[in-house]
Amino acid sequence: MSRPAEAIDFIDDPTPLPHGGELKDLYLAGDAAAALRKRSAALPGWDLDARQLCDLELLLNGAFSPLEGFLGREDYEHVLSDLRLADGTLWPIPITLGVTEAFAATLGLGDEIALRDNQGVPLAVLTLQSLYRPDRETEARAVFGTLDRSHPGVADLLDRTHPVYLGGRLQGIQPPAHFDFRALRESPRELREWLARQGWRETVAFQTRNPMHRAHRELTLRAAEQTGARLLIQPVVGRTKPGDVDHFTRVRCYQALLAHYPKNHAKLSLLPLAMRMAGPREALWHAIIRKNYGATHFIVGRDHAGPGRDAAGVPFYEPFAAQELLARHQDELGIRIVPFPAMVYAANRDSYLPATDVGSDDRVEDLSGTELRRRLQTGEEIPAWFTYPEIATILRERHPAGARRGFTLFFTGLSGAGKSTLAEAVIARLLESSARQITLLDGDDVRKHLSRGLGFSREDRSANVRRIGWVAAEVTRHGGIAICAPIAPYADDRGEVRRLVEQHGSFVEVHVATPIEVCEARDRKGLYAQARAGRIPQFTGVSDPYEAPAAPELRLDTAGTTPHALADAVLAFLAERGLAG
Repeated sequence: MSRPAEAIDFIDDPTPLPHGGELKDLYLAGDAAAALRKRSAALPGWDLDARQLCDLELLLNGAFSPLEGFLGREDYEHVLSDLRLADGTLWPIPITLGVTEAFAATLGLGDEIALRDNQGVPLAVLTLQSLYRPDRETEARAVFGTLDRSHPGVADLLDRTHPVYLGGRLQGIQPPAHFDFRALRESPRELREWLARQGWRETVAFQTRNPMHRAHRELTLRAAEQTGARLLIQPVVGRTKPGDVDHFTRVRCYQALLAHYPKNHAKLSLLPLAMRMAGPREALWHAIIRKNYGATHFIVGRDHAGPGRDAAGVPFYEPFAAQELLARHQDELGIRIVPFPAMVYAANRDSYLPATDVGSDDRVEDLSGTELRRRLQTGEEIPAWFTYPEIATILRERHPAGARRGFTLFFTGLSGAGKSTLAEAVIARLLESSARQITLLDGDDVRKHLSRGLGFSREDRSANVRRIGWVAAEVTRHGGIAICAPIAPYADDRGEVRRLVEQHGSFVEVHVATPIEVCEARDRKGLYAQARAGRIPQFTGVSDPYEAPAAPELRLDTAGTTPHALADAVLAFLAERGLAG
């Protein structure tokens, strides 16, 4: 049973801590970096995905000290079982480099591998010391405590992570390029030097992935007063939870909020971290990272780094589990933990106070994230007690009243399942009552135009689905509706499409789960018969697998049901989510 926040001890040692421990900065200097860059052109290369790119940046600049590269098997297994590296050093999150089986088959221990960004720019060279195939379900249970794919970290691990991990030491060539908010992107060394120049001997760090409002200001001010420290606001601007406010908007909000702190009291610095949403383990990880950036204290709130509720509506993590885990490791962390309850607004006092201090006579008012989004959508007033006018203005600019958020409706299922017919029925129903722009990305039409020249190998089918996903994400980003109807047999491809779309809007996966016998009976082109006769190789459902979605938003069977009835079910779901109309 979790204890309330006030029952968790805050260790109050007045002795200042140094700005972090030893930093493992992995960049080569000058001529050595130039020579390695030149040599990297002849090495086998791996293009990093978004999470890997964030991890590499924080490995190279020392934010992940004491790590000197991606984890080998021994360290990986100890992290899962003990929250420690093989040498006993506290480290709770596996930092791994997943690659395809095909790429791994070309490698041997001792090989050097050039790690590149999505433009092909070499950032580092990894010397391969370990190559292994993890049990990703074991990893999910250890790190996240669940196999429920409604947890974004679990879905990412099980559906979008490559099956072979590479471990080894890194040599850095150059940092990843960032073109936004460059003055706020200090490395750990740069931030430590800034803190030292300012004479900030005590610094309390605050982690956030959301816009900050009055309650956050009150919480951080009280934490700073309690510790006698200055405040470091260090939001995550790498990868957060799908559906979060984009980091450009959030950083503008943080900049506006700074004016409401005492002068020279708060510092804003950005953290290019790929969050895992791993709750207690992630909170421990965040504390270690903030120590490396030079903070002496770290605020840990209720349900720190939790992704919310599981498929059954139960919270993934107990509300104070993160505080309890950090309290157990306080002595060896090298940074002091400041556990804090939520701050709530008591209207009768016209002030914020810790939730633990609310009395029976207090009238508490709250504005949930859902209610805030509704008010932005409708243009209704956002109360002054909730946020500052400047921040409300920034949010309204990003989410103007009346603007509809884009979404993607993604039908997947066997050939002949009825995906295209259902997609057309849904489009017709939507257009009966709406003038919104709708783009249909049907499997056959896409292959004629967007994917002309692709065959039906696993690689080509994956490329086809991911191209559909990219277009759908762009349609969604511009506020339109993308309706997709490919077979999309592989879970990792559908997961990648979800990731692309959810950066900009909602993704609704509909598994058209019509039995294969029904699909074959409908087959006017005779494709199933040809596949069973061996004349069509790698045919989904016959000679190649269909990986059914584990947790789609909707699962429908077109056998014995009319397209009209099924379209009604889809429209009802969209209306429930506030997407229709």
